[in-house]
Amino acid sequence: MRPIKINPVRGIPIGARIVVADNSGARSLQVISVKGYKSRTRKLAAAAVGDLVTGAVITGDLEMRHTVVQAVIVRQKKEYARSNGLRVSFEDNACVILKDVRLGTPKGTVIKGPIAKEVALRWSQVGKLASIVL
Repeated sequence: MRPIKINPVRGIPIGARIVVADNSGARSLQVISVKGYKSRTRKLAAAAVGDLVTGAVITGDLEMRHTVVQAVIVRQKKEYARSNGLRVSFEDNACVILKDVRLGTPKGTVIKGPIAKEVALRWSQVGKLASIVL
């Protein structure tokens, strides 16, 4: 994971159910925690595009269901601004499940739909699998 200069609006709080955008066998994921989130006491943590989250697989294949996995947020509905002044929003909230967090290798081999440019910059292995980068 590389650091990038962006401060997006965090639009995916803990407890949100998001779509899994790869072919790892999971269909939807519930966010449990956000890695590296720092805030004041008792404030609900939230994730944005490019953040690493821990989640529980809600629906999917039998071997994937009810497992705790690490994932990267690749799309979010909440509009956020880039440094060049462009405002970006997607149709849904989506993530990609990771096999190895240190290297950033995804578990699936195909990513369905577009991903944000910030994700491709921060997680290069995920960016290589994406067909569309916006």
